[in-house]
Amino acid sequence: MRNLLASLLILWVLPSAGQSNYDKYFTDKVLRFDYMLAGNSQKTLVYPVAMKEEPLFGGSHENLTDPFNYGNFKYEVFDAAENRLIYSRGFCTLFQEWQTTAEAKNIERSFYEVATMPFPKNRVRFVLSLRERNGSFSKLYETVIDPGDYYINKEKHVNAAVTRIYGPGDPRKCVDLAFIAEGYTKDEMGKFRDDVRKMADVLFSENPFNGYSDNINIWAVEAVSSDSGTDIPGERIYNNTVLNSSFYTFGTDRYLTTQDIKSVNDYAALVPHDNIIVLINSTKYGGGGVYNYYSGTTAGHQLSPKVFIHEFGHGFAGLADEYYSSDVAYDEFYPLNVEPWEPNITTMINFDLKWKNLVAKETPMPTSPDDKFRNSTGLFEGGGYSAKGIFRPEMDCRMKSNGSKGYCTVCREAVRKMIEFYIN
Repeated sequence: MRNLLASLLILWVLPSAGQSNYDKYFTDKVLRFDYMLAGNSQKTLVYPVAMKEEPLFGGSHENLTDPFNYGNFKYEVFDAAENRLIYSRGFCTLFQEWQTTAEAKNIERSFYEVATMPFPKNRVRFVLSLRERNGSFSKLYETVIDPGDYYINKEKHVNAAVTRIYGPGDPRKCVDLAFIAEGYTKDEMGKFRDDVRKMADVLFSENPFNGYSDNINIWAVEAVSSDSGTDIPGERIYNNTVLNSSFYTFGTDRYLTTQDIKSVNDYAALVPHDNIIVLINSTKYGGGGVYNYYSGTTAGHQLSPKVFIHEFGHGFAGLADEYYSSDVAYDEFYPLNVEPWEPNITTMINFDLKWKNLVAKETPMPTSPDDKFRNSTGLFEGGGYSAKGIFRPEMDCRMKSNGSKGYCTVCREAVRKMIEFYIN
């Protein structure tokens, strides 16, 4: 017992390897790398735009490299002298979604993108990679960044009020969520704070977030718009809003997004944050969520709380859509001969890496959608926008429909792992 106590004391006194690495390689600020992704359905090009210093890094000082292997892109930061990986993140973008649309077969477009990382103390190599259709990553772009480069912009940031809605926790040990106002005028900021509080209350009532309320900080960033609401091009409605959001993304009426990622990140930089939620002042049904990009939802529809949880599943935990009967703009989003990276769908190419261990021996695979399996974890065909060849874990889930009570077992576990990554 004495040796055990002595060992625990040593572990408590000595700094962890993660903290030691953070202090060695990074400051508490943020280095932001802005760039363009451009191309068409067959081509992806990278064009650097600018670099910027931002004041507040809110991520873990222990977990610096991404263990999940999620996302259609990733960026890695290597210490240039040691050639050592010191930071990485997987992510998705609207550009990649657009590449799967019919339009991308005929024209080329560009999308603004932002990568953020703790500000390095020494020269680093920044490497941006793309997940190919076969599931493997290939390098798209690489550059060396000198933290002393006078082209790293240090100008004043956008001016907006910030309110901490919930959570007194240390950002280094918490999940920090930045809610940014979109389509709220100066006189509507009280409503915005109330709307953020309502959405946060919904989040804290949802499993597994309800077990981590003391580990989640909620920030409200009061980005002021000239007009209330958002654009609805299909109805010829256009409003002047600070983040330039719009329904009818890729021609889908309910898909509400913004491609103004520069402005989104300009406002998010005012608070420490691990994830961004764009809250849109509208009573219309809709939203959108992109992994490690942002999640967006309207605040005023009766189904907005459910839409928020669904879209946040995309943006925060990389969960896939499990529905397959709704109209979408994508053509063969998931190749059926490749295992998807998302944790909650499978093509059975490598099911051992997914939720196979959670399926009871008496549950048949594939699993028929009978009432006796309604609350079972199994292998239900239909998901990822395809009725055939893609399987989901349960008959229903928040990632499939608004009728579900919440996330299924597999999605809850994926969310829990992501929370633990940020708070440890």
